[in-house]
Parts: sequence; C-alpha cells; structure tokens
Amino acid sequence: MTAGTGARLGDGMPGLSGLAARLLGWRPDTFWNATPAELAAALGIGMDPASPGAIDRATLQRLMEHDHDR
Repeated sequence: MTAGTGARLGDGMPGLSGLAARLLGWRPDTFWNATPAELAAALGIGMDPASPGAIDRATLQRLMEHDHDR
C-alpha cells in the first residue's frame, strides 16, 4: 500500500484476514481486534528467529491450543 499507487491499506485486509485464519487459526473477530503489531508478532514478521523473544512453530501451536480451550 504504497503512497501514490492508488492502493489503500484497507485493500489488503481481506487477504491478511485469510492469512491469519489459515496460518494462525484466527477467527475474524480475533483478526479485527488485533493490532498491527500483534499480527506481525504472531506471524513472526520482522523477528529474528534467533532472538530471545522468538518462538518456534511448535510453541505457537501449543499456545494456540491452550488458549482455544477457554
């Protein structure tokens, strides 16, 4: 969504929502209530996998399963 191309930020939201659903198991309300920073963190965007705050896919899956049980 670069300035001057005529694209708007909202134009990419359906694709990002679908990505969050497929990769993270997020329902639409979870996606729409998440901040851009939360979405980026959940997708691992901009994180160095070797950084202390990074988690692997298996850990993310366990966390999602735990949260899903509520």
